[in-house]
Amino acid sequence: MIVLKCIAVDDEPLALRLVETFIKQTPFLELTCSCDNAVEAMSLIREKQPDVVFLDINMPNLTGMELARLLQEQPGPLPKIVFTTAYNHYAIEGYRVNAVDYLLKPFSYEEFLRAANKVLELCQETSHLPNVIDDEFIFLKVEYQWIRVSLKDVLYFESLKDYVKVHLEAPQKALLSLISLKALEEKLPSSKFMRIHRSYIASLDKISAISKNSIFIDKTEITVGEQYKETFKAIVDKWIK
Repeated sequence: MIVLKCIAVDDEPLALRLVETFIKQTPFLELTCSCDNAVEAMSLIREKQPDVVFLDINMPNLTGMELARLLQEQPGPLPKIVFTTAYNHYAIEGYRVNAVDYLLKPFSYEEFLRAANKVLELCQETSHLPNVIDDEFIFLKVEYQWIRVSLKDVLYFESLKDYVKVHLEAPQKALLSLISLKALEEKLPSSKFMRIHRSYIASLDKISAISKNSIFIDKTEITVGEQYKETFKAIVDKWIK
């Protein structure tokens, strides 16, 4: 059975202890550490690389929502986020940062376990993802099947919440796979694919044109994200020289 490493973050001592207790009584969860502020949590997440973070939203200095946005811009594995909050108006924002679930305080163990099971299902899906074979193809789960995708046919990958849309050369239709863009990025050969935006991984061989802030693939323009510009520029400089 998979055991997921957890970090609990809440500035309310009673709420933090409750989440710690719920984690400890759940067989597939392991409490790595806990803290009472998002600034410390960011350092702990980088150091411990947890699978899931149970994260309060309303905290001083740096909110849980702000921390989740910052994490999406950082390199390295991205933990699953389960928000815990006393306010219900953050739900839409939670989905925008790909939160797995949103627990409204006070929540029961049954509600906590339901959220934890959602995380477990997602982690099981990505842990069973086969590696790329000889940089030629990859298997992706599409609906109820594992589909073999030839990497030479891929134009680019697009993140759609918990799914990735695989755009392929015509006449092949796009595929939708239940996996995060971060997990997929770790499986792809870096010599052929590059993350150029928080929502896109491009096939370097399929880039047909480059402008100041964008690339073009098969008549589709994709903006190069600010945090990826320096790395992408280094590759472009090699091409031009």
